[in-house]
Amino acid sequence: MTDQSLEGVPPIRAARLPLRGIALGVAALIALYVLPDALSNYWLRTFISAAALTIASLSVSVLFAQVGMVSLAQFGLLGVGGWFALRISHGLGVPFEIALLSAGVSAALVGLIVGLPALRMRGLYLAIITLMMAGAIQVLISAFGFPDGGPGILGKSTGARLMMARPLIAQGDGAYLRYAIVVTVLCYLLVLAHVRGRPGRAWAMIRRSEVCALAGGVDIVAYKVWAFALAGFLAGVAGAVLAGGVGQLDGSAFPASQSIMLFALTIVGGAYSWFGPIIAGLMLRAFPALLNDFRVDGNIATMVFGIGLLHALITAPHGIAGQLSDLAGRLRRAVGGERKAGP
Repeated sequence: MTDQSLEGVPPIRAARLPLRGIALGVAALIALYVLPDALSNYWLRTFISAAALTIASLSVSVLFAQVGMVSLAQFGLLGVGGWFALRISHGLGVPFEIALLSAGVSAALVGLIVGLPALRMRGLYLAIITLMMAGAIQVLISAFGFPDGGPGILGKSTGARLMMARPLIAQGDGAYLRYAIVVTVLCYLLVLAHVRGRPGRAWAMIRRSEVCALAGGVDIVAYKVWAFALAGFLAGVAGAVLAGGVGQLDGSAFPASQSIMLFALTIVGGAYSWFGPIIAGLMLRAFPALLNDFRVDGNIATMVFGIGLLHALITAPHGIAGQLSDLAGRLRRAVGGERKAGP
C-alpha cells in the first residue's frame, strides 16, 4: 500500500483537530492543577474512575468511529488489564508504570483474539460475538477473582487483601488524579498519532468501503487487527489506572452488561468527537455519584442514559459533543453576523 493510494481520505473531522486539541489541552491543564485541590476524597476517587473510563470509552471510539466496527467487549478487556496489573504489581513488585504497560499489552493480546471474528464479520454479528467474549471474560473473572497479594498463579489470599502500590510520585488521591489525567492525555496523543498517520487513512478507507480499500492496496486484515490491538491496549491501560485508584478490584464489577453501557454512552457522548469519551466517562461515574451525593438513587442514571441513547440515535448522531460543537458554531456565526452588521 502506498501513501498515494490513501490521499484524499482524511481522518474523521481532521480539519478541526488542532483547535480541539488545544481545547482539550487547556481543559486537561485546568483539571490537572485546579481540580484535585478543590475536591473531597469522595469526588477525587470518582474522577479517578471517570478518567479510567474515559480511556475505555476512547477504545470504543477508535473501533466504531475510525473503522466502523462495533465491539461490546471493551469493558471486559478493562477487567483483563486490571487483573494483569494487580498480578504483576503484587507478584513481582514492579513499578506502577511497568504494571500499566503490561496491562495494556496483555489486554491488547486478548483484544486480538476478540477481534478475530471482525476479519469476516461486521455489524450485528460482530457485536454479538464480542458480547459473548465479554460474557466469557466475566465468567473467568467471577470464577478466579482478582489477585490480592496471595501466592500462586492466581495470587489469591485467604487473609487480608493487599492494596495495589501506586506510583511513587502519586501516593495520595489528589496526586493520583493528576497522574490519571496525564495518562489519559498520553492515550489521546497515541490515538491522535494513529488517526493523523497512515493507519488513520487506511481505517478511513475501510470504514467507507472495504472493496475500495482493497482496490487501493490497503491490507484490510492487518489494519483491522491493528485497530483491535490498539483498542485493547487502551482498555488494558484503563484497567490498570482503575486498579491503582481503587487499590483492588471486585470480580462482580465487570458484567458483560457494562460493556453494552460503555458502548451506548460512547454514542451518547459522541463517538466521532474527541470530547465524546470524556463526556462518556463523566456520565458513567460522575453523574451517578452526583445523584448519590444528593441522596437520589444512582440507578436512576440508567434510565436517563436510555433516554439519552434514544435521543442520540434519533436526533443527534454525533452525540452531546456534536451538539455542543454545533451550538458553538451557531454562536460564532451569530457573533460574526452582529459584527458585520455593526456600524
